Amino acid sequence: MSLPARVARRIRALVRSKRASENRVLVELIESGLEAKEKEKAHFFELADRLTRTKDASEQARLKEELARLTFGE
Repeated sequence: MSLPARVARRIRALVRSKRASENRVLVELIESGLEAKEKEKAHFFELADRLTRTKDASEQARLKEELARLTFGE
């Protein structure tokens, strides 16, 4: 598998700055990405839980907007 040139340049820059192997940098990036996805998922479910529990209409609207942003982007 080959990386797009832009990504490969960024990886090489990280390798130089961290003084680590390409494999180590790639593993760290993958781990960070997986952790970020898990945090995003937990945040989504926390917001959904709050939405089901709140009776405040303005809070419901705010939570719906934030959930839509998480789901569909800006």
